[in-house]
Amino acid sequence: MNAKIQPLNPAPARLDPAALRRSATTVIETEARAIGLLESRIDGAFLRACELMLDCGGRVVVSGMGKSGHVARKIAATLASTGTPAFFVHPGEASHGDLGMITQKDVVLALSNSGETDELLAILPLIKRQGVPLILMTGNPDSSLAAMADVHLDVSVPEEACPLGLAPTASTTAALVMGDALAIALLEARGFTEEDFARSHPAGALGRRLFVHVGDIMHSGERMPTIGLEATIHEAMSEMTRKGLGMTAVVAADGALAGVFTDGDLRRAIDDGDIDLRRTRVTTLMSTQPKTIRADKLAVEAAQLMETYKIHALLVVDADERLVGALNIHDLFRARVV
Repeated sequence: MNAKIQPLNPAPARLDPAALRRSATTVIETEARAIGLLESRIDGAFLRACELMLDCGGRVVVSGMGKSGHVARKIAATLASTGTPAFFVHPGEASHGDLGMITQKDVVLALSNSGETDELLAILPLIKRQGVPLILMTGNPDSSLAAMADVHLDVSVPEEACPLGLAPTASTTAALVMGDALAIALLEARGFTEEDFARSHPAGALGRRLFVHVGDIMHSGERMPTIGLEATIHEAMSEMTRKGLGMTAVVAADGALAGVFTDGDLRRAIDDGDIDLRRTRVTTLMSTQPKTIRADKLAVEAAQLMETYKIHALLVVDADERLVGALNIHDLFRARVV
């Protein structure tokens, strides 16, 4: 009755920096050796796996259980983003209806370090019976799953990085690297380009750089700062304040672009005590050769122009050099182009 209750979480041992470094170094060295062994396994089986996936009229269905399942999800995502349509199916869920997601046009890529994963053994014979090609990535070439495969990819490792030999470490790294090797080999075989990559990553930096156009982010209509040739510097200042772009376009009566008046021009006018801001026309200080860009140009080209000429805003014109919009560096920042 008086026995002391032991704490569920014993106090942590004191940290030994040298031991921690040795442990981390050992893990890295062990996993590096495991990866190194894969190079000799880029053989006929690897080429056949690539061929099956290239010829696939449907999608590559990737599956795995546990830690292999996590790796399988990543491989499916990498394939999909590099030009090979793919998705992940959980083998346990497949036994309860998700097997219907797999069609005869698909190819299945399944991962299992032991090659004896029960959930895969339950569904792969059914898939094979439909004539769906099976690519198995295992750490045991003599396993039941390896024997079932149309193509077997050997990702066996001499040892895990875990000192207990239990936690999947080197084995999952090897499987992940083999998956990357497949994805990149297929990417190059398909002639997958930077623009193709951007299409599947529209919210990424590359997608924004390749697909956001000046017309998508420019200020137009009432939001576009414009004044006429008769406007005074004071009127130009008011227009710049209202529109907030740090400049205003100066246009002729027929809509032709005549020039630009910037905040730099305004500062120079204010510094010059001889200039009457309310009487002096903006044409006396405006630039008659403003930097312009077309609306169909990429926004990143606008950024390059601004950088080249050390300016912070651009006017947008059409093929007849008529004003259609304006933008400044803050618009590019908001669009995350720069």
